[in-house]
Amino acid sequence: MSSTKWLNEVVWDEQGLVPAIAQDAETGEVLMFAWMNREALALTAERGEAVYWSRSRRKLWHKGEESGHTQKVREIRMDCDGDVILLRIEQVGGIACHTGRRSCFFNRHVAQGGWEAVDPVIKDPADIYTRKQS
Repeated sequence: MSSTKWLNEVVWDEQGLVPAIAQDAETGEVLMFAWMNREALALTAERGEAVYWSRSRRKLWHKGEESGHTQKVREIRMDCDGDVILLRIEQVGGIACHTGRRSCFFNRHVAQGGWEAVDPVIKDPADIYTRKQS
């Protein structure tokens, strides 16, 4: 097993988490944001697929475990302060968001105030997550 000393250079918050941004390795598009704990980051590096920490479920979450929309990690980067992780990924199936869109950042602020969804739903979430019930 490879050394995990590199994980000591990450600045973990008081809950032992670090913010992680998933970015398309080819286009540079930001697809999603999530949290990682030490184990999630180590598993991500080991497997070559994104693993996050779900704060709501309080457990590790292998991206795509229910939807099939995994993230193949091409590169892991850390910012200059050591407190943000950037995953440059290939989004399998082209859908990163649980809403069925390519990116979680589909809401745009409008001049009148408020938000509008500007990116289309690629696949109905009801069709994506039916695998869960089988």
